[in-house]
Amino acid sequence: MSQLLYGLITGILFGFLLQKGRVLRYEKQISALLLKDMTIIKFMLTSVSVAMVGTYLLVDLELAKLSIKSTILGANIIGGLLFGLGWGALGYCPGTSVGAVAEGRWDALWGVAGMLAGAALFAELFPAMKASVLTWGNFGKITLPQLLGINHWFVIVPFIAGTILLFRWLEKKGL
Repeated sequence: MSQLLYGLITGILFGFLLQKGRVLRYEKQISALLLKDMTIIKFMLTSVSVAMVGTYLLVDLELAKLSIKSTILGANIIGGLLFGLGWGALGYCPGTSVGAVAEGRWDALWGVAGMLAGAALFAELFPAMKASVLTWGNFGKITLPQLLGINHWFVIVPFIAGTILLFRWLEKKGL
């Protein structure tokens, strides 16, 4: 089976889970941004935790290889700011805006249009950014476990434990 087909199947499954988790709803997005409902945060942390364990398990079993991208602080900070501003202005993050359109929420089309325009703008500006933004704080291809000089499971296990404790605390607070 080709990688594109695996990506399509994974995307459909993830979209199904987004829909079933009701995180595609505008109200949930706004409530998360206002820190009134942590459903989306719980969904994201669960996704990250499952992906982290699954990925490193496959790597350890030599069934997969990591393709680490360079850590470039300039690009990450600017990208994060644009992501956050877009999410705050629209009320949907990129993934949920596509899912919301699939559910028939036409207001989310602005997010999809913004992503397409942003991708086109990035492609046009890439040559100039290659010599500027994409060099600011370039740490190369490094992971947190490599930076700390420890086995990846010494990062993964505390992350998952912290996530579980955070979930318990959020549930006690009714969030």
